[in-house]
Amino acid sequence: MATGVRRTTLTLPAAPVGPVNPLPALRAPGDVHRVEPPEGPDLPPDMARRLRYAPLGSLLPVGIRDGYGRKRTDTTLDALVIENDRLRATVLPGLGGRVHSLVHKPTGRELLYRNPVLQPANFALNGAWFSGGIEWNTGATGHTTLSCAPVHAATVPAPDGGEMLRLWEWERLRDLPFQVDLWLPEGSDFLFVGVRVHNPHLNAVPAYWWSNIAVPEDEHTRVLAPADDAWHFGYEHTLRRVPVPESGGADRTYPLRSEHPADYFYDIPDGDRPWIAALDASGHGLVHTSTDTLRGRKLFLWGAGRAGRRWQQWLTEPGTGGYAEIQAGLAPTQLEHVRLEGGAEFAWLEAYGPLAADPAVVHGTDWAAARRETGARLEAELPRAKVDAAFAAWRPYAAAEPKETLATGSGWGALERARTGHDLPGTPFPESTLGPDQRPWLALLHTGDFPRDGGVPAAPLVAAPWRDLLESAPPGPGTDYHLGIAQWHAGDRAQAVRSWERALAHGTDCRPLYCLAVAEETAGETARAAQRYAEALACVPDDDPADATDDIAPLLPALVRAAVPALLAAGRPDDAAAALDRLPEAARTDGRPALLTAQVALARGDAAAARAVFDRGFEVPDLREGDEVLSDTWYAVAEALTAGSGPVTPAVRAEAHAEHPLPERYEFRMRKV
Repeated sequence: MATGVRRTTLTLPAAPVGPVNPLPALRAPGDVHRVEPPEGPDLPPDMARRLRYAPLGSLLPVGIRDGYGRKRTDTTLDALVIENDRLRATVLPGLGGRVHSLVHKPTGRELLYRNPVLQPANFALNGAWFSGGIEWNTGATGHTTLSCAPVHAATVPAPDGGEMLRLWEWERLRDLPFQVDLWLPEGSDFLFVGVRVHNPHLNAVPAYWWSNIAVPEDEHTRVLAPADDAWHFGYEHTLRRVPVPESGGADRTYPLRSEHPADYFYDIPDGDRPWIAALDASGHGLVHTSTDTLRGRKLFLWGAGRAGRRWQQWLTEPGTGGYAEIQAGLAPTQLEHVRLEGGAEFAWLEAYGPLAADPAVVHGTDWAAARRETGARLEAELPRAKVDAAFAAWRPYAAAEPKETLATGSGWGALERARTGHDLPGTPFPESTLGPDQRPWLALLHTGDFPRDGGVPAAPLVAAPWRDLLESAPPGPGTDYHLGIAQWHAGDRAQAVRSWERALAHGTDCRPLYCLAVAEETAGETARAAQRYAEALACVPDDDPADATDDIAPLLPALVRAAVPALLAAGRPDDAAAALDRLPEAARTDGRPALLTAQVALARGDAAAARAVFDRGFEVPDLREGDEVLSDTWYAVAEALTAGSGPVTPAVRAEAHAEHPLPERYEFRMRKV
């Protein structure tokens, strides 16, 4: 059959992604991927420079997606299918362009880990993310902020005369457009994916890309790559060089032979063909290769320990098998950013397909023989020269204009085109995609003034040209509020505070007070931060009608979640309790408010009430990857119960931990403890 692209739908049990948090993301991102580079000659100088290059200071201008829960109902999702007579790929354009499934039709094999449910969890840089399939991570270290956001999609001409499926979007953390072209040549057992990240600006920009591929995992799954060494990164935030396959007394190329979650970045020698494969007991599985620009290869494993299994269960439904991830990126490790010069672009071609190798060799004790066998089978099925030729054939089509629009992403690219006039061949961002988030900014661009009706828009912009426009605009509630956000992002904290104070004088809503509270927290002014939070809470009505839409969450719950920890830190547990009491009772019995209720009870000296919250049971849907707040709070409660009215001595602590073991439902620690 000729290659075709078509629309379809997919029905899955899904928890809605929910609205965006209405408070600006002023704080620095979580430190899950913070690394302490090793000292000494092992670390190459260029890697050391990239590890320190342009880490994110905040998630601005992107909003936090934390409005999801854990109640799943059958949900119909828009999907796109590209297939030939050998492969069928199913793509979810409304969820970051995720490749949900890749089926080898002659054998009926699903080559990917296909999650049977859609359960958001707090793994993306900005929150909501879900496991399974192939994801396109760009922007900055971590899972992309577009994990649960729509992207543009269309058909485009393919080099062989057929059709390709193009996905594209404007990435807001770095203000870079990118595209992903899925191409299935007629009769091919391999899905080709052409990727282009373009910098239309005059200045250099830090770039980032990792293609993450979830693959099924069991005790026989082995991950192979052409390397004898790897960089190990765990949740202790250390990076160290280890041998492959065995380190620490175990063969780490079998994901379930490790106890704890970890990353292994394979050190592929310069000039060697980059590839990575995950093969089962019979030697069958998926292989990924690419042109040389995409140089990094990585294995992420959950491990066989209690926490890794718990996280796997958290991300899917009971009875579902586990998964590992094989990945490919622009840099040797996922902890680095790469400089992309003004006017330049990164472009490469990836290939995904089935592989069968001799299981006796693949699973033998001779690592060199195992990887030679896998590499030889790959070369026989898809020669390196053929991938290079496919890349050369694709390049002239990378700028081809889309033919049929299949899905629509955000309007941010259209807004940037309106401001700059950038010519972006192949990735059009038409004016018709401009929506409510962009229209106030379009008015600022065209009139020099920020709109003064309709309340304060929730979606900020922070790039220098927009900051300049805000600085030139007449003062007003929206102007000063957003100018403060842009100044904060630029590192001008004092000016940001002054702008937010001016916004308050205009009689705007509580968000400038929230911003001032975060500024005090960042400066270490705990008491003053708590007071600002109290003032912000006081200006939000209990029914909180302001600005809540299907896309933007109400202010009060978001503000309570932010304020309670600050009030506790300032020694104001009664005020923290009063803040929680403003939420409906049903909202306080589960999720983040339930955890806060336990922490407030503990701070008020009622450890028994805090323990009762845990005993009733609750889940925190937005629990962050690597966050140990559940275990920390549990053991703090246990220590208080054991100590009674006495001090918490080392002996009391040991007794509390022995007599009150952490229940499995609250075990999410991703490191050795």
